[in-house]
Amino acid sequence: MTNKYSQGNAMFAITRASLRSISRNPSAIVFNLIFPLIFIIVFGFISGGGFVIEVAIDKNSDANNEIYGALEKINSVKLLKDRSHEEITGELSKGRIDAELKLSRNDKGTLVVELTTSKASPERGNIFKMMLNEIVSRQNLSASIPPAIELKENTIEGRKFTMIDFILPGQLGFSLLSAGVFGTAFVFISLRQTQVIKRFFATPVKRMYIILGESLSRLIFSMFSSVIIILIGTFFFGFTLVNGVVTFLNMLALSVIALIVFLGFGFVVSGIAKNESAVPPIANLITLPQFLLAGTFFPISNFPEWLQPVSKALPLTYLNEALRKISFEGAGLFDVWKDILILIGWGVIVYAVAIKVFKWE
Repeated sequence: MTNKYSQGNAMFAITRASLRSISRNPSAIVFNLIFPLIFIIVFGFISGGGFVIEVAIDKNSDANNEIYGALEKINSVKLLKDRSHEEITGELSKGRIDAELKLSRNDKGTLVVELTTSKASPERGNIFKMMLNEIVSRQNLSASIPPAIELKENTIEGRKFTMIDFILPGQLGFSLLSAGVFGTAFVFISLRQTQVIKRFFATPVKRMYIILGESLSRLIFSMFSSVIIILIGTFFFGFTLVNGVVTFLNMLALSVIALIVFLGFGFVVSGIAKNESAVPPIANLITLPQFLLAGTFFPISNFPEWLQPVSKALPLTYLNEALRKISFEGAGLFDVWKDILILIGWGVIVYAVAIKVFKWE
């Protein structure tokens, strides 16, 4: 009596063989691990940066005054309007905005400027405080009846948001995107050209298990890379994992979801490209715009307003934002369900296209 052929064993055999192939591929190691680590190490030693200072204006503020007008002319300061006091306080304590400003006049007609900063963003908060002090001093010196402006300062508690807390999730996201797009595209082009897939067809293994085996190998390798990236960031550069192991596991779970979506992009590229030399140009059309515009290095609020809708249409943007909410704010997967839903929506679209263009031979 012959034993029944095991599709599962065949799938795991493909996975093991693919993992060995990935581990021997220098480009896979560079794009998935070395390249992100280089940026993490570089930015880990840098504090500060070219960030725009975001200042929330209290909804009850008087905008018809010289202080407000002077702030509007400063390119490095972005004034945020129409936010409730509760929203502003929450974002201040998390370091998502740098200061709150309330402008009002007292019974004597003196302009009262109330500045609130947070310990979550001390560098940019202090920079803005210096800017504001200079503007107030200049206005008071030129006033006919000094002091024309009264400045009040307040600081609230908050977890300090550092450069590495912003950079590491972006590099982790880019690592997953590169693994999904370049890794998948190159391997299936290679399997077609070397007629390995045709040999698979001579065996009882089903097509679905071939794809699952190859995908599982990329998943294992990418999760291994993700673990190294997070641990190095945490232990060497003070990357914030708010809830420790729970946050770490939530980040890995989100990474799995994202990688499954990004594998679809790789299947599309491998279906469109006719040979290996055609893969990089097509893959770069997918990865480079996201690398540059999805908030990998800088907040998308730093970009020109006409460019921000493009950034908000990219799947990597939502992965990066969700990773930062989980790592720094302590959010769970259910708290970032909107970001996950958008990622899944992209996955549905991408896999629908992949089914149309994917070729076995």
